[in-house]
Amino acid sequence: MAIANKNIIFVAGLGGIGFDTSREIVKRGPKNLVILDRIENPAAIAELKALNPKVTVTFYPYDVTVSVAETTKLLKTIFDKLKTVDLLINGAGILDDHQIERTIAVNFTGTVNTITAIMSFWDKRKGGPGGVIANVCSVTGFNAIYQVPVYSASKAAALSFTNSLARLAPITGVTAYSINPGITKTTLVHKFNSWLDVEPRVAELLLEHPTQTTLQCAQNFVKAIEANQNGAIWKVDLGTLEAIEWTKHWDSHI
Repeated sequence: MAIANKNIIFVAGLGGIGFDTSREIVKRGPKNLVILDRIENPAAIAELKALNPKVTVTFYPYDVTVSVAETTKLLKTIFDKLKTVDLLINGAGILDDHQIERTIAVNFTGTVNTITAIMSFWDKRKGGPGGVIANVCSVTGFNAIYQVPVYSASKAAALSFTNSLARLAPITGVTAYSINPGITKTTLVHKFNSWLDVEPRVAELLLEHPTQTTLQCAQNFVKAIEANQNGAIWKVDLGTLEAIEWTKHWDSHI
């Protein structure tokens, strides 16, 4: 999907990977970049606006743990203003296995609810035009970091949900793919809690191995957006972009 002249909503577009990705998106000249995030960062918004003055960058406060009804209200405000939205990027995530309920709420339920809400505007069965969803999941959705099983399971759930969305595209008109970063140098991984403190040094142990920068991740993130491949499972790791072939061990046959 060419980003130029498109209308894009980016949930959590001001975080570490999110902000660098927002910068890469703005460079490519979308018509509108609407950033939804929990905490406003006027300096970051100003930087994005200055990067490409032709792009309209707007911010709305948004907590992904709110209800579908509340999200729908916010999206109605955005759709009323823009008329159309081409791409929704879901990038919200936390890494703290002490916060079990919040981890599931942000990493999985929030993604499901945001997408459920936007279907009111996109679903072709309701006369909608369709749309594209990019869900930020994680390589831990392939193989867990077993010391943070709650985080890993929440990302595996988001990945499974995304795969289903892609299969539903002929019915809904909405395509979807997942972007799965490997370990990236962000504040998220500098220090975090393992489940029941099974490994207090989990962050240190991970960072002893090669990682990627947020900029490397962001550049490949945008390449995945431009590829716009329904059902793709993109691994974004160590400065590379790779399409993962998912092995089928079972099929519902329906």
